[in-house]
Amino acid sequence: MAKATDVRPQSLARIKTEAQAKKFIEKQIEEIKKQVGDGKVLLALSGGVDSSVCAALIAKAIGKNLTCVHVNHGLLRKGEPEMVCKVFSKQFKTNLVYVDATNKFLNALKGVSDPEEKRKIIGKIFIDVFAKEAKKLKGVEFLGQGTIYPDILESKVGIKAHHNVGGLPKDMQKFALVEPVKFLYKDEVRVVGKALGLPENMVNRQPFPGPGLGVRCVGAITRDRLEAVRESDAILRDEFKKAGLEGKVWQYFTIVPDFKTTGMENGKRTYKWPVVIRAINSVDATAAQPVELSYKLIQKITKRILKEVPSVSRVLVDYSFKDPKLNSATIEWE
Repeated sequence: MAKATDVRPQSLARIKTEAQAKKFIEKQIEEIKKQVGDGKVLLALSGGVDSSVCAALIAKAIGKNLTCVHVNHGLLRKGEPEMVCKVFSKQFKTNLVYVDATNKFLNALKGVSDPEEKRKIIGKIFIDVFAKEAKKLKGVEFLGQGTIYPDILESKVGIKAHHNVGGLPKDMQKFALVEPVKFLYKDEVRVVGKALGLPENMVNRQPFPGPGLGVRCVGAITRDRLEAVRESDAILRDEFKKAGLEGKVWQYFTIVPDFKTTGMENGKRTYKWPVVIRAINSVDATAAQPVELSYKLIQKITKRILKEVPSVSRVLVDYSFKDPKLNSATIEWE
């Protein structure tokens, strides 16, 4: 495979400190003002670190001339839609359009068990919803995107496209792109986000798949299993934070597979879902090693899940590794 040519500007030093981040922010605000002028920018705000830092930078530059569209597909983690709305409507005071399309997504996903088909459905509906909201806005000339430098490098060698405009309807591909973090690596984006004043849990947000919890609700998505994933994931994240593991473990989450197991409650037989805990460390997601969790922590998490998530009766831990050269697991189950 061809090797990508480094196209980062020579003037851009690695951003490691708050002082360097503030200098970068000042320069990008000037660049955005110069590019956009009095124009209006539209941005699809997922709540991930890249789109959030991009939105914050553009908001600092042009204020209310930025409109962020946050689409809730019902597959986000607990509390995420509320956090995104609070940060960007109150702290950064952008024009925020919140769309709760949960029913639209879940109805379309009903009975669909193939992982790739689920991804395609989620991606298509997201684009449709975003495009519909975009058509309601007048005078938009620019599209903000949280493209980062690894995206550019991967596009150079044909791994994936530089940005996602190709997936949008033709009438939206006319927009000029505003990509203020396109020459930054992920760690640099986080430093800039912190300097911008974004919340810690947003800046250090774990890698999260585009289809969200849809790929952690293995098989055909049902609302009860989806809720079991969301609630058990929230418990896991809370206990990792209490144990001082937040920011020290690369990624951790729960999965609820599409089968039930026998349990018991009040002396009677039950038939409920199992929850699987997955915690891994990785550098770039091409390989991953499971994190060894203490028995005490596993028991604490297990007891909380069984107590607080009524549809679950069993908790398991996935200690599989990922190695592309060996017979191994992937990070996500789907």
